[in-house]
Amino acid sequence: MHSYPKPALELVARMAEAAAAEPTRAVTFQGAPGCNSHRAALEYDPDCLPLPCFSFEDALDAVKEGRAARAIIPIENSQHGRVADIHFLLPESGLSIVGEYFMAIHHALMALGNGPFSGAYSHPQALGQSRHYLRERGIVPMAYADTAGAAAFVREEGDSAACAIAPKLAAELYGLKVIEENVEDAADNTTRFVVLAREPIDPFLLEGQPTMTTFIFEVKNIPAALYKALGGFATNGVNMTKLESYQIGASFAATTFYADIEGAPGEPRVDRAMQELAFHCKYVRPLGTYRQARQRG
Repeated sequence: MHSYPKPALELVARMAEAAAAEPTRAVTFQGAPGCNSHRAALEYDPDCLPLPCFSFEDALDAVKEGRAARAIIPIENSQHGRVADIHFLLPESGLSIVGEYFMAIHHALMALGNGPFSGAYSHPQALGQSRHYLRERGIVPMAYADTAGAAAFVREEGDSAACAIAPKLAAELYGLKVIEENVEDAADNTTRFVVLAREPIDPFLLEGQPTMTTFIFEVKNIPAALYKALGGFATNGVNMTKLESYQIGASFAATTFYADIEGAPGEPRVDRAMQELAFHCKYVRPLGTYRQARQRG
């Protein structure tokens, strides 16, 4: 907790105390109070008790240890791509995906003074999503652990030449002026969040609802293994909405894949496709089946 800038510490302490009193209502997020993940937690479940955590690992550990019921974690952004490290952290956490949430992202430029500004502090994702805005104004991007933490840092430093890019909520919490709203480069800037819990949802409980299933797999290290492994989804009419590769370890001999499909285990077409996938893989590991928050296609 003490890695936060001083203006954020009091807020973090109050929120942590409330979550500790009712852990079944607590939803962890990475970042300081006022960040986009804080917004996402409140929008996903207005009755929750948001619990700020300094790192993604801290947010996931709090759920694993029973200090919170769920975590809400950004996994990808429409403008800047996948969030770093998440594909490694989700399988390692042992938690299951039980929901998803899509949130429109709007960044504000905020500061103590009116400028001009030499540097803008924010999370690398937010800086990347506002890179054209910053470049046109000659403002140097300065990476920080999270958006709202950057706002708290600007407040703590008291430097009138520094500014932060963060949600408007952060300016309200830390007493900064909003210099300009909607500084993101794309008007349709959207982040997809996943909600994680200790226990998975039984796919039977989602019968009749539009669902997503997320899993990771590693194909056998033989020619055309991936082509053959994915063929079952095409022949069984299962829509794969996401497929990303990443390396585990330093051998570079085999690649792990992260995938989302429409449908749930128990549906004959999904079961057939997953059986064919498993035949061509070293392993297939489910990460969760959950209700779609947005129709694909």
